[in-house]
Amino acid sequence: MGTPALRRAVTNACKVAAPPPDLTISQWADQNRRLSSEASAEPGQWMTDRAEYQRGIMEAISDPSVETVVVKTSAQVGKTECILNAVGYYIDQDPSPIMVVMPTERDAETWSKDRFAPMARDTPCLRGKLSDPKSRDGSNKILHKKFGGGHLTIVGANAPSGLAMRPIRILLCDEVDRYPASAGAEGDPVNLAKKRTVTFWNRKMVMVSTPTIKGVSRIDAAWEESDKRRYWVPCPDCGEHQVLRWEQVRWDKDAAGKHLSESAHYVCDQCGAIWKDAKRGGAIRLGEWRAEKPFDRIAGFHLNEIYSPWVKLEEMVRTFLSAKEHGEEAMKTFINTSLGEVFEIRGEAPEWERIYNRREEYPIGIVPEGGLFLTAGADVQRDRIEVEVIAWGRKRESWSIDYRVLHGDTAKTDVWNKLSAMLEERFSHTETGAGMMIDRMAVDSGYATQQVYAWSRTAPLGRVMPIKGVDKSRFPIQGPSDVEVRIGKRKRKRGAKLWTVCGPVFKAELYGDLRKDPPEDEEEFPPGYCHFPQYEPEYFKQLTAEQAVTRVKKNGFAVIEWQKTRERNEALDCRVYARAAAEYDLVRLTERVACNKERKLEENAKENNKDGVVKIKPSLSLPEVETDTSSRWADPILSDDPWL
Repeated sequence: MGTPALRRAVTNACKVAAPPPDLTISQWADQNRRLSSEASAEPGQWMTDRAEYQRGIMEAISDPSVETVVVKTSAQVGKTECILNAVGYYIDQDPSPIMVVMPTERDAETWSKDRFAPMARDTPCLRGKLSDPKSRDGSNKILHKKFGGGHLTIVGANAPSGLAMRPIRILLCDEVDRYPASAGAEGDPVNLAKKRTVTFWNRKMVMVSTPTIKGVSRIDAAWEESDKRRYWVPCPDCGEHQVLRWEQVRWDKDAAGKHLSESAHYVCDQCGAIWKDAKRGGAIRLGEWRAEKPFDRIAGFHLNEIYSPWVKLEEMVRTFLSAKEHGEEAMKTFINTSLGEVFEIRGEAPEWERIYNRREEYPIGIVPEGGLFLTAGADVQRDRIEVEVIAWGRKRESWSIDYRVLHGDTAKTDVWNKLSAMLEERFSHTETGAGMMIDRMAVDSGYATQQVYAWSRTAPLGRVMPIKGVDKSRFPIQGPSDVEVRIGKRKRKRGAKLWTVCGPVFKAELYGDLRKDPPEDEEEFPPGYCHFPQYEPEYFKQLTAEQAVTRVKKNGFAVIEWQKTRERNEALDCRVYARAAAEYDLVRLTERVACNKERKLEENAKENNKDGVVKIKPSLSLPEVETDTSSRWADPILSDDPWL
């Protein structure tokens, strides 16, 4: 080997043997990280000062004095990028066994392919440390990647074997509030993963998530154990530092009271100065993290979307106004994902007397002005079917139209014929005189399951939803799925369609709506306001017959359960089912759609009113439906269906 070649070899060997420069994660990212156009709207060199608040989070992750980092945030603040930077830093600067935990195995694969792989490919200092994914040595698989001095394991929180497999020094848990309560039968997945770090004196655990429900949220509980750091921003006008809060976001209305989201701005809580988006962004770059509690090895960070350079205040205001119209679940999403705060379920039952006392004078069976379409919810018991018909209007405003108890043995056909008759019945619309039919009816399949399935097959296509209740779901309604139906001695594997309904979501929404007060003078009713005719007290007692309580399970994990406060709750069940049946139309009820529905009602009325007299089309010749109010609140066999 010649002298020049020998010199180059020695130089390269010294580079390999030399310790890496003493960098923090943010400094490493500014020097090395490149963002791919596949995974970022701003491809190119990483710049921490684009979102300056990220610097403090990343420095805490690389700080030896910090054992645990808790990040409770909204969406759109770059928290996943901080995790990616931490992974890249430890691979390049401080090789260690690393584990990234995602909510599910599918999420883990997606993160590996769509987020980590582009970073590893486009960041030069990482390329030579991970083998080619197409190599045959098995060192670079989707969920397990080896590198000199360590490895990266990516797992789903729903896979206990992955959580308990290897000793880990660096543990990065993303979206912990979406983890299951238990990884199979092994217990809390966060605790399972944490046990993998106990053999390392210099272990590091990072928990990141948008929060969910108060009393249940993992990230909120961890945040409360931390030193609770918030990002303080100086006012460009008065210089006073402040935490950015939603209450200080303001916008204008026009003369007609229409919200002008494009006028959104932030108001300094000290001097009242107005910050538009550009001014807000400049102030945030000068901010600093301040802790509320003494530091004890757990650094906690909280952020909301107001800090994000990628979100305009106009967008936040539009999201907020939409959430107000679309109900409790939409507002929960706004509070969790935009404000980065837990949502507190007001699960205590409203006072039934208060709702009873604000009943209105519109006739039972008549659709008041404002009602645009009808749904119904049917609760099936052994000796009866109870049904509520509800009219829905703009902004989820609702009117209870009728509540009926159809008596009869649900194992026989007579009572189902009565239910069929209700589907064919027409309810008169006060404003237009049009005859309105029930658009969609949701029928509980928890009791007399096969009878519900069989009857739904005879109903007009798309107008009946057999439903099954679940206590927890990422979505209020899911489906339909095919279910088996027994017809005599034959079975049809895909004989009926079944929807799952998350009852607690709609109950929380209903209780929030029932607490709303009617407006004064000529103001509009608030979104979701519920109108009721002159029903008897029993209806309102049943409507408020449950409350949400927090229960701590044996594994220490808290859950929220709805429990009865009285035996009879059929009115609440029927209301929930009818609301589920309305979900599809309410989500799509834009002003344009509402105007089209009004136009069709007028056309319907004209068709029935050619002679100057409204002619409501009578029901088909099916068994008579009981409408006598004296039978509404008879004493039937008590419900034993606990799912809602």
